[in-house]
Amino acid sequence: MRTTLLAGLAAALGMLPLAAGDKEDPQESIEALNVNARYTVDGVHLQGAKMARLSQTLRSDLNQVVGEKFNQSRLDKLADRIKKELHVADVNVKVAKGVTPDHVTVEFDIKESHKQDFDLSLARFLYNSKLGWTGDSNATVRIHGNAFSFGLVDDGDSLVERFAGLHAGFARENLGTDRLKLRFDFSSYHNLWNWTTLAAANPGDIYRTRQNFSPLATVVLSEPLELSFGADFARAERTTWPAAGYAAQAGGLSEPAAKTESSNAVVSTLRYHRRWGSDKDRQEQDLRASYSLRAATHVLNTDSVFARHLAQARYKYRRGHNAIEIAFDGGRITGNAPLFERFIAGNSVILRGWNKYQLDPLGASHIVHGSLDYTWHRFLVFYDTGAVWDRPAEREQKQSLGTGFKSKEGFQLAVAFPLRAGRADPVFYAGLNF
Repeated sequence: MRTTLLAGLAAALGMLPLAAGDKEDPQESIEALNVNARYTVDGVHLQGAKMARLSQTLRSDLNQVVGEKFNQSRLDKLADRIKKELHVADVNVKVAKGVTPDHVTVEFDIKESHKQDFDLSLARFLYNSKLGWTGDSNATVRIHGNAFSFGLVDDGDSLVERFAGLHAGFARENLGTDRLKLRFDFSSYHNLWNWTTLAAANPGDIYRTRQNFSPLATVVLSEPLELSFGADFARAERTTWPAAGYAAQAGGLSEPAAKTESSNAVVSTLRYHRRWGSDKDRQEQDLRASYSLRAATHVLNTDSVFARHLAQARYKYRRGHNAIEIAFDGGRITGNAPLFERFIAGNSVILRGWNKYQLDPLGASHIVHGSLDYTWHRFLVFYDTGAVWDRPAEREQKQSLGTGFKSKEGFQLAVAFPLRAGRADPVFYAGLNF
């Protein structure tokens, strides 16, 4: 009887064939699965990939299965996590007899995708009733471990200016070892400016076009800690007209002269990301933290010299249909940074409900921000607080509240209110992945 049940279990999981002449009786398979808990797992193995490719957290969770009773639901969740972490086509759970009765070994059979993998995504698509539409599309082709990407963007939310254009990239996820990755990014944008910014800016601060080229390497120091380092070479075509010149240009007069300036910086980012559980578990936690430094120096033949520090942290805890997400941002710039490097608040992420042009139309050299989001099923409420400033006397803490709906896929429909004396001036948001 024991042999029959074990053979039925293994056959149901797709590793051991039924004995010759046996027929797979659905009722017998159900009975076999109902007694799975009697089997003890002797070992866990990967077929088609090395265990070292997995994160330390996932490897630890796999090791915890050894010595425990067989649990099909738990193994399916682990297979799903392996599939997502390794970006493979499929992961199948297979079971084999152990060396002793009532013991089994578990094998995760990893199916790599050998075809050309093509992915088309809408990374960002949102509407802000104060700032208008923002969209960012991206197409990626993966061929033998190489990823080629191309995208179009029209963004009025992320920076001081609205920028539109294209970006392209090449990435190698495994450079001789899983711990070393290489990436090259290129972007070219045309810029449009709000009149509030033009009135406050110095004539030489405004640029019409901008190109960036960034070679970056990433080293996995120790799961889940990694370090990215490289350089960012930026060229901006700056105008020489005063703000009033824009009105003249709009009236059909000749364009003023322009000159090209560079902003070349050494960049480095230290990241930490750890996840407990998955979206299939009742309880899930996700922690992300990073510290980045961009230092532009004359050694790189740059026209702008500055240092930009930014620290960020995100923590999400979900239990059942309840989820809480806490976020923090803090940054500081020293030196003379171009406008596209300066911090902003009052968009769809930081100080939601405020208008970035009212808070600081030129951006700021300092920022601090915190937010708290609570989601129950699809219902969302959130609170933001923070400030942007150049001089300490200008620092003024702002706050906002908001509510709306957020789907599991990331689509959000919300309204946010800045907390201030006087009239209420809400901002409406609708979009994907923000």
